[in-house]
Amino acid sequence: MRPPALFLALAFSSTPAAAAPPEGYFRVKPGVTLESGDSWTDGDQHFRLFGTQACLRGTFYTDKAGTRRDCGEASLAVLAAYIADTKPECAQVARSAETVFVSCYATIGADRLDLANLMIASGFAFASLDARGLPYHAPYAVAEQAARVKRVGLWQFEDVQHPAVLLGQAAGHERIEP
Repeated sequence: MRPPALFLALAFSSTPAAAAPPEGYFRVKPGVTLESGDSWTDGDQHFRLFGTQACLRGTFYTDKAGTRRDCGEASLAVLAAYIADTKPECAQVARSAETVFVSCYATIGADRLDLANLMIASGFAFASLDARGLPYHAPYAVAEQAARVKRVGLWQFEDVQHPAVLLGQAAGHERIEP
């Protein structure tokens, strides 16, 4: 399910990696508890990728073999693979009472790549939206649209549902097509 590293290295803009992480960054440690394709806990601290919305657990898509699969589990599996393979470094960008929102970079070869952008551009996460329906980080919406047009990741399946639509419906808002 995870995209090949060569594809990732060629598909995303990057900056040269330095030997040490920038000041204020921390490594996602092995053994964290993944909660979804965009969040994890480390001890009693909850972290979430800023600007990213994973597919919701308990929502489904039908794969090409006709098997119904949990969309949230697919997002979670890809995040787990990126964490294991790239050992991301993260920095806090915002905080709520319960959650530290982070921006992370993944190192692939000599390149540092935005982890949230990797998740979104590979089609296994989405740009998260604010209460007005606007993306928290506009470049992520651009990456999402490109993934959707290319039909990569979860976008290749006809019945995948954008989590913003489902969350909006759950909140009682009118249905907004992504």
